[in-house]
Amino acid sequence: MAREGTEQRAAAREGVRVQPGLSVIVHGPNEQGHLGELLDSLGAQPFAAAEVIVAAVGDWARQEAERHAARDPRIVPLALPEGTGEGAARAAGAARATGRWLHFVHARDGLPAGALRMVADATADAPDTADLVVFDHIRSSWNKTGAPSGDGWIFARTGRRTLDLAGFPNLLHLAPLLGNRAIRADFWRAHGLTEEAFAHDESYLAQAALLHAGQVACLDQVAYEVRQLRAQSLPPVGAEERYAVVSRHEALQRLAAGRDLPERPRAVLYEVMVRECLRTFARSGMPEPVAREFFRRASQAAVQWRPRNHRRPAGFEGIRRSLLEENAYAKYRAFQAANHKRRDLKSAVVARRRRVGAKLSDHHYRRALSGPVDPGLAVFSAYWDRGVSCNPAAIAAKLAELAPHIHPVWVVARDKAALLPPGTDHIVPGTRRYWEVMARAKYLVNNVNFPNSVVKRPDAIHLQTHHGTPLKRMGLDQVEFPAASKGLDFGALLARIDKWDYSVSANSHSTRMWERAYPSHYTSLDHGYPRNDVFYSATADDVRAIRARLGIPPGRRAILYAPTHRDYEAGWTPRLDLASLADRLGEETVLLVRGHYFYGGAASPLAGLRRSGRVIDVSTYDPVEELCLAADALVTDYSSIMFDYANLNRPIVIYADDWETYAKTRGVYFDLMAEGPGQVTRTQDELAAVFESGAWRDEGARKALSAFRRRFCEFDDGRAAERVVRRVFLGESDETLPPVIPVDERTPAPSPEEAAR
Repeated sequence: MAREGTEQRAAAREGVRVQPGLSVIVHGPNEQGHLGELLDSLGAQPFAAAEVIVAAVGDWARQEAERHAARDPRIVPLALPEGTGEGAARAAGAARATGRWLHFVHARDGLPAGALRMVADATADAPDTADLVVFDHIRSSWNKTGAPSGDGWIFARTGRRTLDLAGFPNLLHLAPLLGNRAIRADFWRAHGLTEEAFAHDESYLAQAALLHAGQVACLDQVAYEVRQLRAQSLPPVGAEERYAVVSRHEALQRLAAGRDLPERPRAVLYEVMVRECLRTFARSGMPEPVAREFFRRASQAAVQWRPRNHRRPAGFEGIRRSLLEENAYAKYRAFQAANHKRRDLKSAVVARRRRVGAKLSDHHYRRALSGPVDPGLAVFSAYWDRGVSCNPAAIAAKLAELAPHIHPVWVVARDKAALLPPGTDHIVPGTRRYWEVMARAKYLVNNVNFPNSVVKRPDAIHLQTHHGTPLKRMGLDQVEFPAASKGLDFGALLARIDKWDYSVSANSHSTRMWERAYPSHYTSLDHGYPRNDVFYSATADDVRAIRARLGIPPGRRAILYAPTHRDYEAGWTPRLDLASLADRLGEETVLLVRGHYFYGGAASPLAGLRRSGRVIDVSTYDPVEELCLAADALVTDYSSIMFDYANLNRPIVIYADDWETYAKTRGVYFDLMAEGPGQVTRTQDELAAVFESGAWRDEGARKALSAFRRRFCEFDDGRAAERVVRRVFLGESDETLPPVIPVDERTPAPSPEEAAR
């Protein structure tokens, strides 16, 4: 099958039409217009060796399918009457499909960028013994996007192996969706799953496919998005629909028994059944007669299908299981009530403790504020207490060199404390020592604001370092952009700004923008960003060592792709088909992909791509300055990393597929399309062509970068941290500080190409 996958990809690149390896079966009505979004996303994923069957239910869905089919030859519309059920729509789509593998996608759901290629590659490369390919997914609702599935722990154990249920029965814990698995077409038809689509719901089919499968290939990447839409109406749930939960699990138990599955998969399947039955009973709010009957049926199933030698779990869960098997409905309800009362009491105790703790903390803080300020104590924090990083970290390092008599203490969230460098003195917000240190410290340094509760003492110094040069609107300039401010309390913001004594700036543009966005009486320090000093002090040995740590082979071109977040999106999905882009740029190119820190690493849709070697997920790699030193070029959209990276005098390419939307919803200070640091691209094809043609570093790109550097790297010359420490901590005057070296006279760190010589 690996050879087959290679041949398909070669034919796709040459534009030759072959039998599709993968049929994507989009099925259902056009709920709230999401079918158009789904087909748009598929259209943006150029992969020829796949077909898209749209089993469109109703006129609106049919019109959408036909409109997209007119411009994408991969799309095959299949019109179905209004009211066609999900099972019938799936079956009709499968009957029309010609691919060797089937991927069922509900019309309301989504496929993240690159998902089509990932699934097609995984199915093409799957061994002949595999009947399924399973992969991870994310979950979105009407008000939140990109939440992790909960299946990550399973894929963390499977990796990209091919397994069977006997060897890894935890596959049965995967969310029972057809969308998170691709199914071999002849396997689907051989086991009558098309016919069962009429009789059973999606959850049954997803689990039945696992029970029938010989082997299962695992793809430890996110390749599906489940969307939970906000209901426009809430029809009552009938009794039979409630009982169907138990009936579905009994049908799966019969199927497992008929296939004579080993003991371990049977035990996991039983656990899945009992847990869902109890969860449904606890959360559904059934009328009393329906609840009694549901409990009776669940009890009967729990007794009938309990595996031999099965042991109940300990604690409260064990008691619940025991009462269920006894069909002790009244006792179970009493146990529920007692448990709810216990939880309510525990919550009340916790709340009371918090109130008492808050009063006690306030008392300690007020008492500490009455004592003298300690001139040898400095508090540092970065990115809302995430750890030692950014401008505060660079200042703290220089402080240890120039003023070792001043003791640094870092504010770090409890869950981040274990990640601190060894020996770092730190305080956890809310603790007694936290309030004592915050009250006594002479210097408070942050790249964001300290909490409102922190009092500004007259003889304390607050240093605001910021964490980027502003392209997007900030502070009070967000008033006209509600999508960006999201209910920001501007009065409280002004109160926090009024605590600043100094504001660090990297260029005159920033100085002017800070003055209008954060108007107050602070002094602007036009000294440069301390975090960027490393771009002038790093050596060729440093560059080689960083690339070695990242796993970049010698001689490869490394491109850092670092997009920013969108205020109109709650989660992150890469806006590029990264696997396709990496293929097009060739084996000599490595993509370093860094998601914005707002999204964290847990839900990253890049999990697993790092193993391919084509794309390395560096979303959680710190410090980011090392990634810049390792990269031959930067691709970004609107991230402030472009201003920092420009110090290296290396090519920058802007990928701005949604500039108009971003500028309208967030607001910007200048037109990046006209004043960018290099080539500006609007589509993935344009981006790839810029690198293929060499335009990424041609004369036009160099001129744009030169003008950009003069404007935005104005004060960054490698001695910013020294100037800040001497001015703020040692009290030196501006006249005695090291002068800023002109841009044309600076020597940045060697490029990877230069370091390799």
